[in-house]
Amino acid sequence: MNPTDTDQHRLEQVQSQLADALSAAGRDPDSCSLIVVSKTQSAARLAPLVQGQALALGENYLSEALEKIETLGPGCQWHYIGAIQSNKTADIAAHFDWVHTLDRAKIAQRLNDQRPAQMAPLKVLIQVNIDDEPQKAGCRIDQLADLADTIAAYPRLQLKGLMSIPKPNPQDPARAHQRLAQCLHDLQDRHFGMTELSMGMSGDMREAVAAGATQVRIGTAIFGPRPTKETL
Repeated sequence: MNPTDTDQHRLEQVQSQLADALSAAGRDPDSCSLIVVSKTQSAARLAPLVQGQALALGENYLSEALEKIETLGPGCQWHYIGAIQSNKTADIAAHFDWVHTLDRAKIAQRLNDQRPAQMAPLKVLIQVNIDDEPQKAGCRIDQLADLADTIAAYPRLQLKGLMSIPKPNPQDPARAHQRLAQCLHDLQDRHFGMTELSMGMSGDMREAVAAGATQVRIGTAIFGPRPTKETL
């Protein structure tokens, strides 16, 4: 196998690109974390990557994720980055370290009530529909403050920040990221613990870092194009 055509090599390239983006933005090298988007990737494929390093893995599909969590063990940090259905909240609350896609008060209550008491509070991000797309999940900007207040009152949740999946904008790829950063800034007087911005993927990581991302979610640049869910 070509040594440059491996998951490990591509992961190292992405880590290097993230370091370069942080340096170019004049930011501390530890101020943005890499979330390896591992949805649709098997535990067998992930196992060599997690040996010897503690990776943060992002999962969209609950049943698939639970199998990997059991196989790969607690050495990884598990981030739920998929849509949240009410009937999935108990397992999400019990098995994940972070949730990036909280956008409704009802789901917040269920995650809080179902988070096991022996576990640390579940770290959560509010997903913001930053471009106000009717077909896309996420809290509207004008509803964000009320939802943040609701989540912050729950003892088994720790409100950490905001997340977005903006629509592609080749003319100004940084614009949506800058808007999300402003949303976070507007909330920080009321919620001091909100410091995280989960934004930026394989195609716009550099722009997201320049706008203040503290977590970037990268899958395609590491694993290549993913199959559709229907073909799994």
